[in-house]
Amino acid sequence: MSDVATDSEATGATIDPATRIGAVRLTVRDADTAREFYERAIGLQTLERSGDTVRLGVDGEVLIELRGDADAPAPPPASTGLFHLAVLVPTRRDLAAALRRVVGTGWPLDGASDHLVSEALYLTDPDGNGIEIYRDRPRDQWRYENGSPQMATLPLDLRELGTEPGGERSEPGGMRSETRIGHVHLRVADLAEAEVFYAGLLGFEVTVRGYPGALFVSAGGYHHHVGLNTWAGAGAAPPPPGSIGLRSFEILLPGVDQLDAIAERLEAAGAETERVDGGLLTHDPSRNGALLAAG
Repeated sequence: MSDVATDSEATGATIDPATRIGAVRLTVRDADTAREFYERAIGLQTLERSGDTVRLGVDGEVLIELRGDADAPAPPPASTGLFHLAVLVPTRRDLAAALRRVVGTGWPLDGASDHLVSEALYLTDPDGNGIEIYRDRPRDQWRYENGSPQMATLPLDLRELGTEPGGERSEPGGMRSETRIGHVHLRVADLAEAEVFYAGLLGFEVTVRGYPGALFVSAGGYHHHVGLNTWAGAGAAPPPPGSIGLRSFEILLPGVDQLDAIAERLEAAGAETERVDGGLLTHDPSRNGALLAAG
């Protein structure tokens, strides 16, 4: 973002605490293969299909949009982009059901972690896009240090999770209506530049700095709505345009006034923006697309 102001104190604005993450838009090699995976292994429902674009979600709300492109290049391994999208389920019972659903399809897990504020399962879709399925612990159980929620990466006991009462409910399309995208985690080239964009311009609050090579930001005191890391290497380049992976993710604001205020800050900073149906499309310094919309 060489053409965008980099003074993190330029605005002092804070994003509305009711802000949340909406749909994540992905480019995939084959929309039918990806659709079947997200239905069977993740438990989402196909809500709409138009040509090679498939929208999946729960109870009418789109969580993931897939755009098929057989000619889309694979992103280079050491590039910026999506680290994972994170599907937030409402209860531990739903996390246990998600575990049984994934295991029942034979799809492998990449890992499972207790993050203190949450418990999470990790896997990868057929196109290499990372996925987290997680449940939050109640906020009154979070531990804080210097005002920041304490997070860690500890082993999650899958055998114990599998005994959760009600966790046997694992049929395809079984995600409950409260399910949503809880956060996205992105690979970026530079954490300082990313902080200027997400905290200085969009107005997210920095919540956790303790992870090596990572930064977490949120609205309303949540542990994080956006995770940022340089684990692909500092200075990593964005993938070629049209590559498999992230096209954009939605940042849903509670009203048009909040959207207009952020638009003004982005314009004043010289950031690239585009008015599109439903909101304002912009890109962070690492070319990760963010679609700001009034929910």
